[in-house]
Amino acid sequence: MKKLLSAVLVFVLVSGLICFEAAAQSKRDDISVKQVPSSVINVLYKYAEVLKSETLEKCAEAFFAIAGGGLVNPAGTALDRDLSRFALKKDYENFRFYAMPLKITRVNKRYSNGDGYGDSAIAGWVYKIWIDKKKGVNGMPAPISIMVPENHPTIRTPKVIGIGSL
Repeated sequence: MKKLLSAVLVFVLVSGLICFEAAAQSKRDDISVKQVPSSVINVLYKYAEVLKSETLEKCAEAFFAIAGGGLVNPAGTALDRDLSRFALKKDYENFRFYAMPLKITRVNKRYSNGDGYGDSAIAGWVYKIWIDKKKGVNGMPAPISIMVPENHPTIRTPKVIGIGSL
């Protein structure tokens, strides 16, 4: 009886994970790379340059100019205090495994009603862009999310809003 219960539990967990992964990575809203605005591609390449900084501190300093939404404090005057210790640090340390020039493998476009808090909260189209690793490096492409803000009184240029997966 315990073996049967264990087998059923494993089946349910595996099935749930497969369904969750399929839903989380839905390709329903995918677009071609040619459909991505050049301003978004430019921000993606700026982020790649930022990740090549000499130190994590310099990386964080340079990243502030292109960061937005929940990656900055509610006033929009500084990066979120935990960003450099976790998500940005992970991308900074792992960027060396990714192809340069960047190789975009997939783009998903969706509308977001908001990202962030306070004066730095933005809404608009989010381009989730997957970049591939260098040839010979194992692993899946990783996403970077960039939002094109709409109707914000001061933030008008695309901002990176999702990192930490590299």
